[in-house]
Amino acid sequence: MGIERSNIKEEYKWDLESIYSNEEELNKDFEEIKKFLNEIKKYKGTLGDSKENLYNTLYLYEKILRISENIYVYTHMKQHEDTRNNKNQALSGKSEMLSTEISTVTSFIVPEIISIKEEDMNKYMEDEKLKYYKKFIDEILRKKPYTLSQREEELLALSSDIANTAENTFEMLSFADIKFPEIEDEQGNKIRITHANFSKFLQSKNRDIRKSAFKSVYETYGKYINTFASTLSGSVKREIFYSKARNYNSAIEASLFEDNINLKVYDNLIKVVTKNLEPMYKYLKLKKEFLNIKELHMYDLYAPLVSELDMNIKYEEAKDIILNALKPLGDDYLSIVKKAFDERWIDVYENEGKKGGAYSWGSYDSHPFILLNYKDDLNSLFTLVHELGHSLHSYYSRKNQPYIYSHYKIFVAEVASTLNEQLLMDYMLNNAKSREEKLYLLNYYLEQFRTTVYRQTMFAEFEKIIHEKYEKGEALTSDEYCDIYYNLNLKYYGKDTCVDRDISLEWARVPHFYSNFYVYKYATGFSAASTLSYKILNKGKGVVEKYLEFLKSGGSDYPLNQLKKAGVDMEDENSIQIALDKFKNLVDDLEKEK
Repeated sequence: MGIERSNIKEEYKWDLESIYSNEEELNKDFEEIKKFLNEIKKYKGTLGDSKENLYNTLYLYEKILRISENIYVYTHMKQHEDTRNNKNQALSGKSEMLSTEISTVTSFIVPEIISIKEEDMNKYMEDEKLKYYKKFIDEILRKKPYTLSQREEELLALSSDIANTAENTFEMLSFADIKFPEIEDEQGNKIRITHANFSKFLQSKNRDIRKSAFKSVYETYGKYINTFASTLSGSVKREIFYSKARNYNSAIEASLFEDNINLKVYDNLIKVVTKNLEPMYKYLKLKKEFLNIKELHMYDLYAPLVSELDMNIKYEEAKDIILNALKPLGDDYLSIVKKAFDERWIDVYENEGKKGGAYSWGSYDSHPFILLNYKDDLNSLFTLVHELGHSLHSYYSRKNQPYIYSHYKIFVAEVASTLNEQLLMDYMLNNAKSREEKLYLLNYYLEQFRTTVYRQTMFAEFEKIIHEKYEKGEALTSDEYCDIYYNLNLKYYGKDTCVDRDISLEWARVPHFYSNFYVYKYATGFSAASTLSYKILNKGKGVVEKYLEFLKSGGSDYPLNQLKKAGVDMEDENSIQIALDKFKNLVDDLEKEK
């Protein structure tokens, strides 16, 4: 049995009471939202009548979103403390229903703004109060060719719950219904494989355990492969339906349009990574030599190069390491990191019923919060510094932007977190105490590149292929999904790796395929962070100041513009090439340690 939450010290638990100190305050905001929703309904059909109606509607809309964000964040984080708690489950469910109601009631806003005549809108925007909403309105007008009538928008809003059926079915099947078999661990104990411990088994020093875990998981997925093919097809069809309903040329165009990203950025990523597969092949060949095996199989990819080194890093030690590693970002940045440590922004340790994994979250009116399941190892250290990157990004954005412009786009979200990781890795490599530790860290860093740039790009290419096939009218079976995925693995891992046929089933267990055209952002974010960290560590003039301005800019500009101002042009292939050159240099460093 794990530890109960009540037995964890308060200093290692986040302070959700800083959002709502009691249920009465929470219920008061639920009622407040209801009141504002009734008020905003009165403006339906009137936005083109006067600038006052437009302003009052946007003012109410902003208040509704701001308060509902507090409710949604609080109820869900409360549930994540202990998912067994029925009361908190009910509250999070209530907040989700409220979100659907808000979307439905306010669905008139976008089509009505779009229908306002251009000359009338220009006159309205001369008003000082409405100038505040200029970027918000411009963003809506950009969507004019893809926005439907008011009734059609209402219907699409109402369809959101149904549209998520494929994703919900995948989650229930993959995370609730499927049971993996038991295998023996290093001590000979029978342990059931779970999603949580599968990666640990793949990192085992014992090759038989790695192989057994790999085979067991994919054989289990193989039993349900037709169902997984059906759920993935449902998700792809959903995106194609919405893109066609809104008159986009394709699902990928619809997805990238949200961030105002040129398709060239997506295609450049695949193109440049494909041109740089040789360093990946060299790394895998070196890995085979370090592991002293005749053939490198897919179940060997996560095996550590240094089997005798287990880095034990206590949480308090992790805090000191991070504060030293992030010094290049300046005193102001460090002072906020210290606040996160000292003022209970972080829920540190695992407890019974707690949500797994890690995230950074929060609302405009709260400080950022971080959920961890800290395990005293290197991975936990990097997870902590990663989530701190997200939190500092959110903190700077909220402190420097009004609510409506405080939310940065997903496209730039991974830049701040990954840059933190790269500064940490640079610090640790420079302070490695032995050859074994250096090898361990090099392996860890190279694996980050492999899994974040190469693997996520492979995922992105898989998504592009399957969407294009459906858009051409080709329905895909489970066998066809497997063939596409297997051939991509052959391409990305090369002839010196034994690409086991079982890996063709991996697509079935990737939840990100249900957030269509999302994964490429990990690779582009990592590439942008590589370029920025290189410039910061080489003390380029004004680089840190430009980077902090990027963090402060929130959603006040489009992502590509924000990154350009920070010093990275993601439409330029060179921004991705710099990251891959860094990977190549790290592979060369590894070769020297043979």
